[in-house]
Amino acid sequence: MCSSHILGWGQTCLIKDLKMQELADKKKEGLITAVYIGLIFILLALIYFINLPHNIWNSFVNFISSFVLAQVPGTSISLPAPFDPGVYTGLYTAVFQFCLGIGILEISILALRIVMHSPLPRKAETIENVVFWLGTSYLAITYLVNMTIMSEWFVFWAGIILIAGLALVARSFVLLGGRHS
Repeated sequence: MCSSHILGWGQTCLIKDLKMQELADKKKEGLITAVYIGLIFILLALIYFINLPHNIWNSFVNFISSFVLAQVPGTSISLPAPFDPGVYTGLYTAVFQFCLGIGILEISILALRIVMHSPLPRKAETIENVVFWLGTSYLAITYLVNMTIMSEWFVFWAGIILIAGLALVARSFVLLGGRHS
């Protein structure tokens, strides 16, 4: 379509080609996002269905209404925590299932991004999400599902902060590695 050798015409064709590529990339990323959101809804429905015998919604409402200010062990700081954290193991199990499901979904999205040649920042973001969600699922099963004391509640949240930091570091390593490729 742009075979003219006139410098001005060639530059116009180059700009048109770049805009078409940008449009194709936006459509590709939009498709990946749509698939991702649809799969999250399916995951939520599946977790709700699996936990139906435990009446997950009532557990969630009771959990939220049970919050009190509790002293963080070893400090004079008080933060919100459930009055009796050990009562909600069914809810914590659903949280674990959700985090693990999202982590696995993120791995699938990463594979899709690699196959569809997504931009490096999008791949890095997905790797950050993989680290965060799989790390959170580990913390949920370790500190929430098997929890019996209040101090474990605060250890869980400290772990979440740690995992968030690790996820950001993983993202930066991917972006840094991409600069040297």
